Amino acid sequence: MGFRDTDRGGPSSKTTGSQVVLALVCAAQFMVVLDISVVNVALPSIQRSLGFGDVGQQWVVNAYALTFAGLLLLGGRLADLFGRRRVFLVGLALFSGASLVGGLADTAGPLIAARAGQGVGAAILAPATLTVLTATFPEGPGRTRALALWTAVGVAGGTAGNLLGGVLTEYLSWRSILLINVPIGAVAAMFALRYLAADDGPAARRRLDVAGAVLATLGLTAFAYGVTKSHDSGWTAPVTVVSLLAGIVALAGFVVVEARFAAVPVIPLRLFRARAISLGNVMMLLAGACLNPMWFFLTLSMQNVLHYSPLLTGLAFLPHTVITILVAARVTPWLMRHVDSRTLIAIGALLAAAGFFWQGFLTPESGYLAGILGPAVAFSIGGGLLNTPLTASVTSGVDTADAGAASGLMNTTKQVGGALGLAVLVAVASGHASTPEALSAAYGRAFAVIAALMVVVATLAYTLPSQRDGVIR
Repeated sequence: MGFRDTDRGGPSSKTTGSQVVLALVCAAQFMVVLDISVVNVALPSIQRSLGFGDVGQQWVVNAYALTFAGLLLLGGRLADLFGRRRVFLVGLALFSGASLVGGLADTAGPLIAARAGQGVGAAILAPATLTVLTATFPEGPGRTRALALWTAVGVAGGTAGNLLGGVLTEYLSWRSILLINVPIGAVAAMFALRYLAADDGPAARRRLDVAGAVLATLGLTAFAYGVTKSHDSGWTAPVTVVSLLAGIVALAGFVVVEARFAAVPVIPLRLFRARAISLGNVMMLLAGACLNPMWFFLTLSMQNVLHYSPLLTGLAFLPHTVITILVAARVTPWLMRHVDSRTLIAIGALLAAAGFFWQGFLTPESGYLAGILGPAVAFSIGGGLLNTPLTASVTSGVDTADAGAASGLMNTTKQVGGALGLAVLVAVASGHASTPEALSAAYGRAFAVIAALMVVVATLAYTLPSQRDGVIR
């Protein structure tokens, strides 16, 4: 099990233990996802403080997102091989330590390196949270409710990051958005030591697929860099072509290593025989390319077009947080007992697409109600409806021995989508725009692409197996 009984082990104590474990993994997931978005509101302040360029500032986001995405595959496998509690604590320590380094950075290089270090810790920690959850709650209504809460907390971490980032940046400093992770990590470690069951025996001496994880990270980073450079240098420039080709070659090498050479592959290719996993992860990739970069462009829209302060920007995100939590944690689990998950995913994706399309019409003259709140209601409800059933689909029917790998794969595709989506959308939106009117038009192009991708997700929804209440039928 994923928890330690703290009394005589009766039914009541097991229920209490599982709820404490659920709270712990949700808190850890919240912290990991928070750091994807918490820097968004602070980007203009970081840019002024450390001298980032307009395109370069995306690497404060992508240094975290790419290492997180590239190493999630390896991180997911670690919990299967070395024990959930042990891996959870290691990931927590790395994440908190890198946060301390980043908060003390005085130039751009150390900050980006620290953000990459946070990504390594998050890549170990995030799949461990989902592995503990799926090991604690068997398939059925109990797991559906736990997944709904875990998903809602994760989404809330993304939205709350903007609010928290705005408050901390306004009243303290952008550095505080990183330093706050240190005490939170310490408290989480104490709870993990008390409530997570100790792993059986010493760590297993098994060969890890480090080559596969390194190739995945290099491939994703090179590909994203090539897409980014296409804006400044053009698609046919040597630096762009070489970067894109290097990314493709590295990712192809990753597939070869997984199929032929890895003794314990980070992703057993047999997982892709399950339609829910193969097609579900394609949809997760596309959803990640929409839902993660959205915060980046919405933050820039508020500050550069509407001229909101960091605090006001954070407060403007509050409805996104509240709506998403209510829909994902309360409404969606009830709907999943009565409605096919495919229908919920399709409806949610279409609602989100409508909201993003609406968001693309923001202008410097827009008021908050029509320019921010209206679109927020649509895409927050949509995101809350689709995330939990999609997560349930890509983690259903997986053998316990592969639970970590499946969790790592799901998190990877979502973060890969976010990182590559951000690189592509920055290229779409970037230009020589400097006035609020020109910037709003540029950001509008990005939101139009996001809306189109969500329509594709809705179209693909019915390729998934039928599922109700977390069980494939």
